Amino acid sequence: MPEENQTPEHVKCLIIGSGPAGYTAAIYAARADMKPVLYQGLQPGGQLTITNDVENYPGYPDGINGPQMMMDFQKQAERFGTDVRFGIVTKVEFKRDVHRVWVDDKKEITADAVIISTGASAKWLGLESEQRLNGFGVSACAVCDGFFYKGQDVAIVGGGDTAAEEATYLSKLCRKVYMLVRRDEFRASNIMAQRVKESENIEIMYHHEVKEVLGKDAVEGVLAVNNQTGEETTLDVTGFFVAIGHKPNTDIFKGTLDMDEVGYLKVKAGSSKTNVPGVFASGDAADKVYRQAVTAAGTGCMAALDAERYLTEIGKH
Repeated sequence: MPEENQTPEHVKCLIIGSGPAGYTAAIYAARADMKPVLYQGLQPGGQLTITNDVENYPGYPDGINGPQMMMDFQKQAERFGTDVRFGIVTKVEFKRDVHRVWVDDKKEITADAVIISTGASAKWLGLESEQRLNGFGVSACAVCDGFFYKGQDVAIVGGGDTAAEEATYLSKLCRKVYMLVRRDEFRASNIMAQRVKESENIEIMYHHEVKEVLGKDAVEGVLAVNNQTGEETTLDVTGFFVAIGHKPNTDIFKGTLDMDEVGYLKVKAGSSKTNVPGVFASGDAADKVYRQAVTAAGTGCMAALDAERYLTEIGKH
């Protein structure tokens, strides 16, 4: 019998997405005997799996490799009984009495409580050359990949706090950093913008946009254009960093859960509660301010505790 014709599987607590938020929620939920089932999503382990060294998470005095850290989180969640599964939730139907989700467009699951930890993804410019050379000189994480360009010339695009922070970070490693800012000013906070301006080896190029990333098998340069004059400039760089923001992975919840204009899920102040009873949000899917592993883990804990209280209130735990 095809899987889609079978009776839906019912779980007490379903966690959508992994990463620090999802796995922390799983650890708390499993220890509370909520028998959580966690679907890892498109990027098992989340954004930290593309991060080399994590040095700012408490408990790792010597730092830790991002993928190893996520394996540790997963192992701890599984130790207490979390059912960790491969799969992507492709559709949801949340109602007060029963929450339904579909995995990989076919397997249907009903859940008493749902914890969302789908995270966010880096935004890209949308250039063919950018995607073709992604991983071969193109990166969306200076902290992850900056080390590979030590002593070299690089370019970074963006004008917000993230771009300013990453440009400053790169300036400590690289010989020269070209910073391409689309407007005539930074969107970054004054203190972050000032740090960039005070860095001797950062050249700020206002009114510039990227037309093409040059190179066949690796980045060999960047073609930039002045959006005021139309003048083109070729930058001789070996690394190209994109820092234009993140997009929360929440599209499947549109029309069901309250979110802001960008797509970050809205939660009730001081909690992880969404506008639908029994559905809770954690991590970067609901956090556009901090976006750190430690804050994601903290909200994963909150979501599990909120879910446990909810299940107790409705007599399901």
